[in-house]
Amino acid sequence: MKKLIFLKIVLVLTGIYIVLSGLNIAAGGMLTLGWGGSKDFFTVTNQKAYLIQDSHVRFVGGVWLALGLFFIWSVTNVYRYLPQLLFACILVFVGGLCRLFQPDGATFHMPVLGSFLAELVGMPVLFIWLQKSVR
Repeated sequence: MKKLIFLKIVLVLTGIYIVLSGLNIAAGGMLTLGWGGSKDFFTVTNQKAYLIQDSHVRFVGGVWLALGLFFIWSVTNVYRYLPQLLFACILVFVGGLCRLFQPDGATFHMPVLGSFLAELVGMPVLFIWLQKSVR
């Protein structure tokens, strides 16, 4: 429907951002591919422990990548995927809340602040928009 065109554009753009940030982590691991900033932020002092944690980070990046693909896929039938989209918004919101566990208030500094606001403000807005538009 015409009333869903802008919503679908937002879903695709959101999905593209999530896919790219997921690829950055899934393919780059803890060091990332560098798409979100500098790659020289730590030194490995225990290779075995690093590889274990790097594997976990790559897994989380893959899950994030898949969530982004779902946002893109959902535009094929927003009505059908509404419950899953609403749940995805909740998942991203909860992930944003978890940033508050980071010490030293780093969550409130750029460039993290933009993502944090998208998660804690953008996702509830998208959640409400989906509920009101898709009936």
